[in-house]
Amino acid sequence: MLSSSVYRYYIENMMNDKGQQLGREGENRACQYLHQQGYEIIARNWRSRFGEIDIIARDEGNLVFVEVKARSKAGFGGPEAALDVHKRKRVIAAAKAYLSVVESDLPVRFDFVALQGEKVTLYKGAFCEEEPCLHAY
Repeated sequence: MLSSSVYRYYIENMMNDKGQQLGREGENRACQYLHQQGYEIIARNWRSRFGEIDIIARDEGNLVFVEVKARSKAGFGGPEAALDVHKRKRVIAAAKAYLSVVESDLPVRFDFVALQGEKVTLYKGAFCEEEPCLHAY
């Protein structure tokens, strides 16, 4: 029989692996969907000390930073509930870091792709840098 601490470690790592796998699959589906919508994917999983940007793309003359959230079930408010103000601010900070190393004259837009089961929902202009724009879904 496993000790409680070993069991807890095993369960936490299994759950983390499942979450990471769901996230990877969700980002792959989001990229396919965005490509079908005419987006040109520039980068995936771009990391800075401020956080990670799931997808960076061009769309309709904009440089688009895309946050992707996937959920297998509707519990806990679905994928939209995971994009809270704190997460949005981290994405914005990471986007600023990206723009500090990659020159671009394109206007910036922040999109959100929510995946729940087989459903894909794209929110163009989901949030912006200014605080009043940080709305909840």
